[in-house]
Amino acid sequence: MSWLSSSQGVVLTAYHPSSKDQAVGDSHAKQGEEPTSSSSCRYGQYTMNQESTTKVTEKPPFDRSSSQDSLDEMSMEDYWTELENIKKSSENRQAQEVVVVKVPDEGELEEEWLKEAGLSNLFGESTEDPQESMVFLATLTRTQAAAVQKRVETVSQTLRKKNKQYHIPDVRDIFAQQAESKEKAPDGPELQSVRTNENKYQEKDDQASCLVVGDKELILPVPEDTPASVTDINLEVSFAEQAVSQKDSSKDKMQKTKGNDASLPSFRLPKDKTGTTKMGDLAPQDMKKVCYLALIELTALYDVLGVELKQQKAVKIKTRDSGLFGVSLTVLLEQDQKKVPGTRIPLIFQKLISRIEEGGLETEGLLRIPGAAIRIKNLCQELEAKFYEGTFNWENVKQHDAASLLKLFIRELPQPLLSVEYLKAFQAVQSLPTKKQQLQALNLLVILLPDVNRHTLKALLEFLQRVIDNKEKNKMTVMNVAMVMAPNLFMCHALGLKSSEQQEFVMAAGTANTMHLLIKYQKLLWTIPKFIVNQVRKQNTESHKKDKKPMKKLLKKMAYDREKYEKQDKSTNDADVPQGVIRVQAPHLSKVSMAIQLTEELKASDVLARFLSQESGVAQTLKKGEVFLYEIGGNIGERCLDEDTYMQDLYQLNPNAEWVIKSKPS
Repeated sequence: MSWLSSSQGVVLTAYHPSSKDQAVGDSHAKQGEEPTSSSSCRYGQYTMNQESTTKVTEKPPFDRSSSQDSLDEMSMEDYWTELENIKKSSENRQAQEVVVVKVPDEGELEEEWLKEAGLSNLFGESTEDPQESMVFLATLTRTQAAAVQKRVETVSQTLRKKNKQYHIPDVRDIFAQQAESKEKAPDGPELQSVRTNENKYQEKDDQASCLVVGDKELILPVPEDTPASVTDINLEVSFAEQAVSQKDSSKDKMQKTKGNDASLPSFRLPKDKTGTTKMGDLAPQDMKKVCYLALIELTALYDVLGVELKQQKAVKIKTRDSGLFGVSLTVLLEQDQKKVPGTRIPLIFQKLISRIEEGGLETEGLLRIPGAAIRIKNLCQELEAKFYEGTFNWENVKQHDAASLLKLFIRELPQPLLSVEYLKAFQAVQSLPTKKQQLQALNLLVILLPDVNRHTLKALLEFLQRVIDNKEKNKMTVMNVAMVMAPNLFMCHALGLKSSEQQEFVMAAGTANTMHLLIKYQKLLWTIPKFIVNQVRKQNTESHKKDKKPMKKLLKKMAYDREKYEKQDKSTNDADVPQGVIRVQAPHLSKVSMAIQLTEELKASDVLARFLSQESGVAQTLKKGEVFLYEIGGNIGERCLDEDTYMQDLYQLNPNAEWVIKSKPS
């Protein structure tokens, strides 16, 4: 499993049995033995590429680099036990066919990356306006531009070798403006801003306990009862720019403190007067831009920290188009939305969690103790036949059975919950130097997940936290839960492949660490960094300028039509809005419009309260959280405001916006 034991070469691929690499069908060999079976076996619905490894006959040297003794072989016991349970349950499941695909070369990978970053039109294949990409590139930070430039150069070289006939741009032309601005201001305001903000957000050393396995140093989960420092996360400055600044300013400190005892830090989001933006708050067209920027930022962060990030297209596997287990999340959601319109999480997933909670979260060993394999197999078959008919008897499902079914559901997804494209990027998070940078990378990766994967992951992490909240009775700490769940989200994709004990330990510790971070920091992961939202605002502003002339006639017509409509419905409240006053529209409330005087202390929650206080009858039952204040237009498509947004500060950021109260779309 050298792809996990190294901090380099994160290539997303699919595993395909061949004459050189064969999946192993039996259980993992006991300590000191080599697996001997070469029959093809499949665990879940997908596996990951594995390079050949050298047999290790001696026990790997597990040397501690600190006095932290909490994570020893005993604390990993839950992990190995779960691995054995997965193998046993897999023996009773039908093997699935693996589709062989050719691993793309470097140029193809980089070309795919540019497509995912919304920059395919740089190479003449797209019918879109290349000028859009130029507007996009103009908003990038230095490290983001460097990440794009590196991929453009690779693709350009590949295309020239292949003698492609369409236009191949010169990198110097694409980045001419950026190069010119660097010459004029080599230490410009952006870099100064990074340094200033990094001083403000200077964190204490967040290095966790280290474990040396052979010549590899692992960062391992720290017990949650260890006292933790609190660190503010800076969302105003590019993560990659922060990493550059930190490398320049704290290299000596990092070398001195490396390996010292330290607790897993507690991070918090500082209050932002213009409001915190969560996933689901933005309009689809803006969220698409956010995803482009998140991929570029993630790549830039990995580049700065010396971790190679390469993306792989999802492997096309022949999967079922109906049913429950082994069915893609997208297909499941299409089925479920016919029964429950608006649902965003598969119904079977919701029901399994509900069934576990009905048995009480205080049950000792919850998630760790498996249900009987034969009973699980029979329950799967019965669920497939009766779940959608509504005739399945849930009283027959014991709590531990429901937990086993939940984990089985996750393992048997045709594409992993963390997605084929980014699964190894999630695994590579462990290679980043600090916990802050690991958290930043996870934040960007969560943004990049498909909507259904992201919603399902959120529901899973929230459920796991509720289990952990009862740790005094169920004996399931965050470390225990991370150890149990990591094989189900990560390890099963490489299960049965030949590997040394040392490499398995590296993989186990790394994936358990990533799982630990996902659970502990889940409340922070669904936030869209402010610097990315500001880049979207800048793109929208530049696009509006570009489109201004062609749109002039249309805008005149729209303005005429609106003026005509307003004259027909004119009321005493529709006078011109004076300076320092905004007009808030609430088309679905009894008070459809109100002029609001801006003050330094006025928040979005205050605006909502004024409208809701005037409701009567049925509308009076509207509760806080059912309707929201939206910022629409100007330099943003649409954004749902959090209740602590200071309206005057936001108005100054986007003076041309309209303000509307409405409910969130389902």
